[in-house]
Amino acid sequence: MKPRNETHTFPASPHSHSNVCIPQNTSPFLGLSHSVCRECLQEFWKTKESQECPDCGRSSKHDPPANLALVNLCEMFLKERKERHSSESEEICSLHSGKHKLFCLEDKQPACAECFTSQKRINDTVRPISETAPYPSNAPYKEQLNTALKSLHEKLIHSENIIGEFEKTLLHIRSQAEHTESQIKQQFEKLHQFLRDEEEATITALREEEEQKKQMMKGKLEEMNRHISVLSHTIRDIQEMIKANDVCFLKEFPVTMERVQISQPDPQMTFGALINVPRYLGNLQFRVWKKMQDIVRNTPVILDPNTANPRLVLSDDLTSVTRSNYQPVPDNPERFDCYRCVLGSEGFNSGTHCWDVEVKDGSVWTLGVTTATNQRKGWTFFNTDVWSLQYNVSRQTGFPVVQQLERVRVYLDYDRGMVAFIDPVTNTHIHTFTTTFTHTLIPFFSSPDSLRILPVNSQ
Repeated sequence: MKPRNETHTFPASPHSHSNVCIPQNTSPFLGLSHSVCRECLQEFWKTKESQECPDCGRSSKHDPPANLALVNLCEMFLKERKERHSSESEEICSLHSGKHKLFCLEDKQPACAECFTSQKRINDTVRPISETAPYPSNAPYKEQLNTALKSLHEKLIHSENIIGEFEKTLLHIRSQAEHTESQIKQQFEKLHQFLRDEEEATITALREEEEQKKQMMKGKLEEMNRHISVLSHTIRDIQEMIKANDVCFLKEFPVTMERVQISQPDPQMTFGALINVPRYLGNLQFRVWKKMQDIVRNTPVILDPNTANPRLVLSDDLTSVTRSNYQPVPDNPERFDCYRCVLGSEGFNSGTHCWDVEVKDGSVWTLGVTTATNQRKGWTFFNTDVWSLQYNVSRQTGFPVVQQLERVRVYLDYDRGMVAFIDPVTNTHIHTFTTTFTHTLIPFFSSPDSLRILPVNSQ
């Protein structure tokens, strides 16, 4: 009987890798406790044409099960050999098969001794790897990599924070869209209700005129029926008189002729009996639109909520601003993060523009115009490119007013380079800035309290 080797040696076969087979899938022969490679076993059985153990020659009618312990051991061995082979191959020069013992300071690459005997590298500066690896180019490689690694970690943390901001922005966009849609529906519902009311009022007036004209025509019909009745009686009387004897006829003739001659004239159709259609349909849409102007407001400046400091809140119609607690809004590039400021939604780069601001409820305020490119982050906003009027503000960046005003009118003449501030209540000039504008100007408002832009028809 053959000795019971744990790893069996078979003659060379097409699938063998060496004289000693390192099985990928190992099976113990059923009941014999002998472990062999499954592929080798199947090849052996093809040769023998019988299922017998290669070690002891005993046969079995069943396929042997896998030896899991030996399979795991073989897999660990193959993995370690692969890693060792990969590590060794990195140390070998691919051109000359020599070990990498030198380091080229020009190429920043390891090389073998034979590499530097070639004409291509004869003038390169080299150092032994044992000396160079810790201190290449007067700076430790590991220190450089650690510095780069630290920078990458910081970028990773920053990127993760940006992802958090993006997710917040996404939620804010959804919230903005829902709130805006709700406001749109409310505004259109007001317009729809106004149109429904106008429609009802117009149809009511039409029905009233219809009823009036119908009553008039009913009176005419009753008058005509009475006239016809009188005529019918007169005709019957004349017909009877004609049939009477001569004495009666001659006796009644004068009275009958008098009745015929004094009969009432026929009733006539009067002017204006029909419906006055132009009153209801003539320029109907225009007339309704003119009436609609009494309920709508045209505000020359609309505030942009995307620029508002987180401690400011805007009204639903975007015409007033009040202070509030900190709101979790995105820190987008357009938004003020330090000053409690908000910008108008549109800029001006030509022409004249005017708007009134109600400031009576503000204990501290600044308003005016600034360039669209002015810095909104940090505390540098008021340093340049600001033309403003300020009340009860410690910083001297605009023209100060000492008395509290109810309203301030801002008049901008871009082409002439002029920004004027007026008290519209007393029609008093306050101050005028003159310069040359080269950038788009945007209205701005700053207050910890409350400001409101007035509509045109309230100015």
